[in-house]
Amino acid sequence: MPIQLNDTFTKELPADSNLNNSTRQVTKACFSFVTPKIPKKPQVIHTAEETAKLLGFDKTFLQSEAFKNIFSGAQTIENSQPFAMCYGGHQFGNWAGQLGDGRAINLGEITHNGERQMLQLKGAGPTPYSRSADGLAVLRSSVREHLCSEAMFHLCVPTTRSLSLMLSGDEVWRDMLYDGNAAFEKGAIVCRVAPSFIRFGNFQIFAARNDVKTLTELTDYTIDHFFPEIKSGTKEGYIQFFKAVSERTLDMIMHWQRVGFVHGVMNTDNMSILGLTIDYGPYGWLEGFDPNWTPNTTDRSHQRYRFGHQPQIGLWNLYQLANALYLLVDDPKPFESILENYKRQYIKDFRTMNKSKLGLKVEGPKDDQLIESMYNVLLLTEIDFTLFFRELSNISKADDSVTALKKIASAFYFPTALIETVKEQWEEWMIIYLKRLQLEPSDDVSRKAEMKKVNPKYVFRNYMAQLAIDKAETGDYSLIETFYKLLRNPYDEQPEHEEWYAKRPEWARHKAGCSMLSCSS
Repeated sequence: MPIQLNDTFTKELPADSNLNNSTRQVTKACFSFVTPKIPKKPQVIHTAEETAKLLGFDKTFLQSEAFKNIFSGAQTIENSQPFAMCYGGHQFGNWAGQLGDGRAINLGEITHNGERQMLQLKGAGPTPYSRSADGLAVLRSSVREHLCSEAMFHLCVPTTRSLSLMLSGDEVWRDMLYDGNAAFEKGAIVCRVAPSFIRFGNFQIFAARNDVKTLTELTDYTIDHFFPEIKSGTKEGYIQFFKAVSERTLDMIMHWQRVGFVHGVMNTDNMSILGLTIDYGPYGWLEGFDPNWTPNTTDRSHQRYRFGHQPQIGLWNLYQLANALYLLVDDPKPFESILENYKRQYIKDFRTMNKSKLGLKVEGPKDDQLIESMYNVLLLTEIDFTLFFRELSNISKADDSVTALKKIASAFYFPTALIETVKEQWEEWMIIYLKRLQLEPSDDVSRKAEMKKVNPKYVFRNYMAQLAIDKAETGDYSLIETFYKLLRNPYDEQPEHEEWYAKRPEWARHKAGCSMLSCSS
């Protein structure tokens, strides 16, 4: 089937006049035209049929030679001009200057059922923004991105999507742990899908260069196409735009906190202007609850992007975006007001989110203390974040504290660690929680159903991803399909998949790829 593109980004924004695909500083341009590297022997490993439907692609097309060629980079879409975006960003709190799409190439925009989506290949070769890298990606990181993108969507977390996962047939040289033990790995390509891949860093680079003209053009374009309720070209419009981005960013992060997701590398160039989870690198889900946990080996020392700090990093990143947009407004007060509101709203949203996870709807006199004390007891001994909240829904109003504690016993990694003092503190919290449940007008059945809508049973744990990767490395892609199907219904019981409703196995506690990961891909 022919793909009809309806590009706006390349038609409405300034292009890099240099058509050579050479590493360089690109100025006064939002993007550079670039052609994907032709892969040696592309092979389709997996396609996400739901994402395909979003684009109007049928099964016949997914199985065609044309699909394989286009979404591996072997063939360009007719009348298209693939491109890479120019942006900058703060990495681990430090301004890094120009970054850009170093291994991402945008194929173009497609409109289906009135919705526009950008098609982007990750791992399809070098661009002017690749710096000293090769622009390629490997199988392990591509499996993780493909499956996690779809898993997050079905968890109701704002996210980019993934259409396809392919082998390139090329070998890619990578040092997975940055320990000097580099090796060849299988190359792979993911097709990512989102209304737009514009990031905070797209605005930052032009502000840093004092290129107000291009900054204005990009901001007006973004408002016109993705925030149509806002009038572009005015100071008030730019303020409203920042407010909308702030709200979307907080909403996204609160969903991360709700399901126990840790992004791992919240640099400003990895922050979507649309409030979508973007760039699945060294991410992970909480196993044992630990607000200081980060899945990123690069962040091991400072833990900047740890789970409990993600809302604050979202705020810090918004400050950097505000600094960029300030050039269009020339008044700090509106931005300061919006950022202060983020802080206030976070407190409200944190409370609301936790009450929903605890199955509490009505207002209780000491709900804040209940939530605070819950997080305190969660730290007493290692307990699985996902299993704890899921099993908590099985508690009934008629239970006593001992019975209630037994109902969540499967969530503890080491039940024998529940020594008397720890057990007493848990029982004390259960007494308070059970008393609080008496204020709820709903019955146990209704409350349980509501709790299971916000507390997933299945999440894409790192050890699961590693199992799928290990099999895929041998040419067995069955676990990729298994997890794709499982994670499409993460809140359902799915008794046929009960083996995946379990704590992280001990063999995975310190295994590379299962505990922490590097940015290497």
